[in-house]
Amino acid sequence: MDSRLSALRQWVDQVLDLREIEIRPASTDASFRRYFRLISPGASYIVMDAPPGREDPRRFIAMAGHLRQLGLNVPEVLDQDLEQGFLLLTDLGEQLYLMHLTESTVERLYGDALGALVVLQAGIFTDSSFLPEYDATLLRRELEIFSEWYLVRHLGRVLTSAQQAVVDAAYEFLIGSALEQPRVWVHRDFHSRNLMLTPRNNPGILDFQDAVRGPVTYDLVSLLRDCYIRWPQERVVDWVMGYYDLAHQSGLPVGEDEGQFMRWFDLMGIQRHLKAAGIFARLNHRDSKPGYLADIPRTLGYVLEVSSRYRELAGLQHLLVDLRIPGITA
Repeated sequence: MDSRLSALRQWVDQVLDLREIEIRPASTDASFRRYFRLISPGASYIVMDAPPGREDPRRFIAMAGHLRQLGLNVPEVLDQDLEQGFLLLTDLGEQLYLMHLTESTVERLYGDALGALVVLQAGIFTDSSFLPEYDATLLRRELEIFSEWYLVRHLGRVLTSAQQAVVDAAYEFLIGSALEQPRVWVHRDFHSRNLMLTPRNNPGILDFQDAVRGPVTYDLVSLLRDCYIRWPQERVVDWVMGYYDLAHQSGLPVGEDEGQFMRWFDLMGIQRHLKAAGIFARLNHRDSKPGYLADIPRTLGYVLEVSSRYRELAGLQHLLVDLRIPGITA
């Protein structure tokens, strides 16, 4: 019996005076959070179930308020029970960007998303004291997820001292690149599974509770080198350069020139994709969520492709090839 779902039903009955209501799962999540859609005649809501001790919904509440103040389309918190870990939210619908991205729609949908990203990053011009820093410690801890959960736990590989030295050098290089970038507001999961196609103020933005103050290219690479959908390299470069111009015109700190920005984008992507591959493996082994394993070849494919363009990462590229990681080829 799901005791939390029973408690959630009781709380909903207290909060919403509705005679008829259907509760059904709204989405899966790469965390301990769960979301349920409440459907009643003429209305629908979302309830977040954030188990105390594992998830803290106060980060979500705070960030939702700040993003709404910027004019972004995020869920409104209608009611809350922090002791039980329940939030009642407005419903942004069921139309994930990922379901609608095609050759004929991508320019429009990404145009909307990039416009929203400029607004989000412009939050740096307001009080950012509530946001944690995306510092070297956090960047390194994320990269270690790849080592611990993908290389060791998932593949069962034990690195030699020479191989470990290659990994350590690559990690330090990627961290250094991230830290030299200008700092803006960073969503940290700005991609096609967290953006909703909405009829007004598109896109709806979800899953922002882990936001930080960090590298300017992080969210851009999350969107354009998405772990769940891939676009040709030439097209990605065009989008990156278009965003550089848009952000520059908006007064955002984007570095000295396009070449530097593209380098930052590439290297930030490798850090993110190594982390993501580790998280996908962890979801399988720790949380019994194997569905993300199918996305690892695409995710590490980016790492292999991009690292081949940077001499500082030649060792990492060769290591990935030598390890014969399933699903990616040199």
